[in-house]
Amino acid sequence: MPAAALKPLPTQSTSKRPVLLDLPYAPVEKRPLPPGRPREWYVSHNRRLKAMRLAIALLDSGVYLPNQAGNDRIRDTAELIGVHPPSDTTCHMVRAFMRYSR
Repeated sequence: MPAAALKPLPTQSTSKRPVLLDLPYAPVEKRPLPPGRPREWYVSHNRRLKAMRLAIALLDSGVYLPNQAGNDRIRDTAELIGVHPPSDTTCHMVRAFMRYSR
C-alpha cells in the first residue's frame, strides 16, 4: 500500500469560529442502570450524564470557556438539544466539566 494512502485527510479547524450543532440531536440508546444502588446514586449518575451532554453540546457550538456558559446559555442549549432545563447544580457541573476537560 503506498504511503500516501495512509496519510490522514486534512481537516478544517473549528477553533476560530463556532459550529452549528448537528441537528436533529439523536441521543444514545439508553440501557438499564444496575439495580440495587441507593437512590442518590441514580440521581447523581443521571445528573452527571446530563451535564456531560450539555458540556459537549456547548463545546460543539463554540463555547469553550466556563465563564462563557452562564445558566441561561446552558438552559438554552438544553432546550436546543431536547433535554429538560437543568437545575443550578447541573449548570455548575457543566461548567466544572468544561473547566477540567483540559
